[in-house]
Amino acid sequence: MAEHGWDLIVVGAGSAGTALAARSAAQGKRVLLLEAGSDYRSAELPDVWRSPNPWRALSDPIACEAYVWQGLNASRTDKQDPAPFWRGRGMGGCSTINGQIAIRPPMEDFDDWARTGCKGWSREDVLPYFARLEDDEMFGEMPYHGRGGPIPIHRTPKEAWGSVDGALYRAALAAGHGWAEDVNAPGAVGVSPYPINSRDGRRVSTNDAYLEPARDLNTLTIRGDVLVDRIVFDEDRAVGVQVLSGDRSDVHHADRIALCAGSIHSPAILLRSGIGPAAHLEDLGIDVRCDLPVGRGLQDHPLNFVRIPLNKQSMVNTVDDRHTNVCVRYTSDDPAGQFLDMMLVAGNQTVLAMEIPDLSGMGSFGLWLDQVYSRGSVTLTSSNPTVQPQVHERMLSDERDLSRMRSGIRHLVDLACHDEVEPIRQYSVDRLNERLFGVLDNDDELDKFLLETSMDAQHATSTCRMGDPAESTTVVDSDCRVLGVEALHVVDASIFPTVPRANTHLAAVMVGELMADRID
Repeated sequence: MAEHGWDLIVVGAGSAGTALAARSAAQGKRVLLLEAGSDYRSAELPDVWRSPNPWRALSDPIACEAYVWQGLNASRTDKQDPAPFWRGRGMGGCSTINGQIAIRPPMEDFDDWARTGCKGWSREDVLPYFARLEDDEMFGEMPYHGRGGPIPIHRTPKEAWGSVDGALYRAALAAGHGWAEDVNAPGAVGVSPYPINSRDGRRVSTNDAYLEPARDLNTLTIRGDVLVDRIVFDEDRAVGVQVLSGDRSDVHHADRIALCAGSIHSPAILLRSGIGPAAHLEDLGIDVRCDLPVGRGLQDHPLNFVRIPLNKQSMVNTVDDRHTNVCVRYTSDDPAGQFLDMMLVAGNQTVLAMEIPDLSGMGSFGLWLDQVYSRGSVTLTSSNPTVQPQVHERMLSDERDLSRMRSGIRHLVDLACHDEVEPIRQYSVDRLNERLFGVLDNDDELDKFLLETSMDAQHATSTCRMGDPAESTTVVDSDCRVLGVEALHVVDASIFPTVPRANTHLAAVMVGELMADRID
């Protein structure tokens, strides 16, 4: 045990960090959980963040101030200027501000991980942890699901879907997509209800699911409003973390350190600690401890929309109506594609509909590119931990991604114009999507449109990639240990070799669960 009593310091109380800290403490390890945001009990979370519609809080600057990192921006593509990038802050991290989607990656993702040198991360290895974390109210008795776990899995019944949910369901089936009642079942393809991490229509974050039940453990100590600057070393061994809390600077020591600060802030801590690309660190005046490609593999899901003008009877009733309940997974016919590399989503109400009253009657069909080749970066502009990192996502910078987005957006337009959508439309879709319709038949102009308008899905991953230690792209090995040093792990979505073909929340929780069993 460490001189100061901690077996493990966990940095970051997000989707992975809460699971890792709570499970490790339950196993008897003395755990110190440090979070840059506030430490609050579940009952203290403002009710607006419990809403089934996350845009209600995300469009409110006052609601965001305490629970979203301020001053963090990202350029989505090479044709876009930096814009605000939402990352959760405080207990629960992004699980407090996300869309409450509890969708698993297809198990083929983990077969790919294993093939690229991530030993112990195949489907057989990870599936028990996906089952352990969940309480699936509909399919919990299935052998690949779980009952009684920390995270509730709910699916909105068809009769409670929004008008756009139903329209996407009907149009996709008519276009030849199949029906899969459980999108989290291995091999599921087609139209499915979204699994949602909510109970009784209210968000359940990992603060609620993992930390609240663990707070009485005498092995777990939680401290909020603590900003981790860098890792402290004794020769090549990590022995603690240097932290800022108000005007005070302290060092906390432990036998092992696990960075769970997410795909933006975990690499930033490593960079400030001298672990990263040597040239970048030298430019900042930071002594190089390990020359590793930290921050160099960033991926996210490009996202674009076709807006649908809704007639009066199809509009949402309140700002708390669920924003989406239906998705469509399919495989592109592009030679560069992989199984289930595309996803379509319903939007019963959108960000614009919340921010611009004149568009309150607007819904949308959305397209995600669910498997990507483009990679961006997270870099520092300063060694000062209070200065936010610089994020360049560089989405669609690889032609293989652009070609599939072109095909996907054309398919999305066809669905939005389908006769099955006509009952919810106030007028023709082209009037609300004039620019898009004007470039649909021109690849070059459509590419320009996609590069200028595509958003991300807020699914940042892969900035501290796991893999074969012999590969030049690897930052952590299969036990999430940072190469070249001892007793330092990264345990969050930044270690994903690639962005998974799904929302990232459940996969990040799985990583925390799995690594709680693997870290000594």
